[in-house]
Amino acid sequence: MVDHTHSSIIPSIQMEQNKHSFTKSELKIFNYIMSNQEKVIYDSLTELAENCQVAEATALRFFRKIGFNGFQAFKLAFAHEQTQKSEQTNESSFADQIKTNMVKALEQSYQLVDLDQLEQVIDLIDQAEDVVVFGIGSSGIAGLDLQNRLMRIGKNITVITDTHAQIMRATSATDKTVIIAISLTGSTKEIIDNVSIAKTKGARIIALTNYAKSPLTKLADLILLSAAKENPIDRGSLVSKVTQLYLVDLICTGLSIKNSAYANRIKREITENTNNKLF
Repeated sequence: MVDHTHSSIIPSIQMEQNKHSFTKSELKIFNYIMSNQEKVIYDSLTELAENCQVAEATALRFFRKIGFNGFQAFKLAFAHEQTQKSEQTNESSFADQIKTNMVKALEQSYQLVDLDQLEQVIDLIDQAEDVVVFGIGSSGIAGLDLQNRLMRIGKNITVITDTHAQIMRATSATDKTVIIAISLTGSTKEIIDNVSIAKTKGARIIALTNYAKSPLTKLADLILLSAAKENPIDRGSLVSKVTQLYLVDLICTGLSIKNSAYANRIKREITENTNNKLF
């Protein structure tokens, strides 16, 4: 098999050229992709397989058969192909488009919030003495913001963005550990591997993700969803970060309300202790 991940091979042409050799299951995948070209780049592998009514292993074999090393590589190439077909953004509209996308993502994230899950997340973090956040890249930035916000109300947590350090921390987890795993796709291999290790040690898992059906949500005890699924070309976009920070804000505000007297005292003392750092 030739890996075309970084080549100029066009995915739709690759599929057409191999169509004659597709099995019945592979034809299901092909037909789904061609009928949902704008949607498929936002699917997780789990969602794609369910939508096509095939096994995830079958879907992976399909993408390898047409020259890609996996679904993510295919999505990236397919997104590039779509972008080349329709360059819609121009200088006069991109500011409006970003605002529209951001407002829409926040509204949709609000609609996705499961208040019962949110309350359970707040209670679990509140009661736990060992809270650890796993995040990589922009998800790690959201984790650091969560840490900063919680320190301001007297709740200390650990954020680990290095994958090797995550392995070590997951290995030392216990049934008293709470892992908050942040991953937009819910399919980041390092996060899945490290959360799996912590799970075997008895840790409770909270997932902050954009995908209800993903490898991460299969491991999670509690799930908070946001709604900014990313085009593979635009990973780490501000719109996606904002939806992650929305979930962070919900958690922190909920904890602050739950422990209002203590949180207000800590915030007041922090303000007093930092006043002399301002001119």
